[in-house]
Amino acid sequence: MKAAVFEKFQGPITVQNVKDPIPKNDGVVIKVSATGLCRSDWHGWMGHDSDIDLPHVPGHELAGTIETVGKDVKNFKVGDRVTVPFVCGCGICGQCISGNHQVCDTQSQPGFTHWGSFAEYVALDYADTNLVKLPNEIDNVTAATLGCRFITSYRAIVAQGEVAGGQYVVIHGCGGVGLSAIMIANALGAQVIAVDINEDTLNFAKEIGAVETINASNHPSVVEEIKSITNGGAHVSMDALGSATTCFNSISGLRKRGKHIQVGLMTGDHQNAKVPMVKILADELEVIGSHGMQAFKYPEMLEMIKNRKLHPEKLIERTISLEEATTELPRMNAFKNRGVLVIDSF
Repeated sequence: MKAAVFEKFQGPITVQNVKDPIPKNDGVVIKVSATGLCRSDWHGWMGHDSDIDLPHVPGHELAGTIETVGKDVKNFKVGDRVTVPFVCGCGICGQCISGNHQVCDTQSQPGFTHWGSFAEYVALDYADTNLVKLPNEIDNVTAATLGCRFITSYRAIVAQGEVAGGQYVVIHGCGGVGLSAIMIANALGAQVIAVDINEDTLNFAKEIGAVETINASNHPSVVEEIKSITNGGAHVSMDALGSATTCFNSISGLRKRGKHIQVGLMTGDHQNAKVPMVKILADELEVIGSHGMQAFKYPEMLEMIKNRKLHPEKLIERTISLEEATTELPRMNAFKNRGVLVIDSF
């Protein structure tokens, strides 16, 4: 099969012919129809993820059709059109038994713990636990945007943040995760404020539901601007980027008893970022992590998409080929794209 491969971190990515994957007894092989480019893939290429062994095929947001089924798989068959969350649970550890597959003790992640979906085929383990059948109303390119950014934002806003109508919700960083969160919070009736440094991106944020925007490069104090707009602070705030600055601003911009949701990955010097602990204590703030979403939670989100309450297709900037992805992936940290790029040609 064809696959995009890198043989050293931060090195060239090339399209190569490699061996087709073989499913485990509890797994499947998917013929990939579409797969998204995500900043997490960039983190992997940079070497920020210790799970990656070289050479490596990235890619973890995907939609496709089951090509081969392991002998122990009960709920899926060849020809089923499916997607999968980026965190795949084992189904049998304590976390999975409690329903928290997104923090499985032995989780696998396509594109990180094993070769991913920047390829014609990808193998996925524990199929009965992790696969999600796609409704006819959702096409493959749209479905490929769901598996990381959109589901992570959905669970962060709905389950972790418990966002309700009328609340002020601030999203720091308007990449794929942030834009998804804006759309979802708006659909729930929240008043969403978008924070970014790119004016074009902020304009797009308004198009999909932000009622106000803050260009962080133009304001001496993002926190004070948030407090002014929200009459004292946000009810819920998300760091969708993952930096010391956006994390600090997100927490500092909350009103009393507000919630901060950390979704953006914290790497390098940002891993142990300073937080305003005095404010967290005095104002009884909640600081919550959010890491993907369980496969069995997909139906409620898919229903909102089918019923046109959510429009993830609006986040797609353009589709590209596998060959184009080899140059687009290393450039992701430049934040030049307003929306999501999806590979749909192999």
